[in-house]
Amino acid sequence: MTSNEKTQKSFAYKLGLGIIIFSLSLWLIPIITPFTPIPTKVKAGIIPGSIILAEILFWLGALLVGKEVANKFKSYLNPKKWREKGDTQKNEE
Repeated sequence: MTSNEKTQKSFAYKLGLGIIIFSLSLWLIPIITPFTPIPTKVKAGIIPGSIILAEILFWLGALLVGKEVANKFKSYLNPKKWREKGDTQKNEE
């Protein structure tokens, strides 16, 4: 692999991570939207639209960073895994 290919892979990897992080920030829109003074019909369009866009961007970023990184990142976001980590720490003590 030449240095130019490494640079390209590095750029794609960083871009993918940036897209994944941005997609996670889009999940704040459905939480905040109900408390804004915009009309209900507009809210009804913004919430599912932002969720769909967030999912599309996540999977686009996952394609850029690779399957292993995306699976690892998704496992961090799984609430079931949060307790397992705490339970293993209790067992180790």
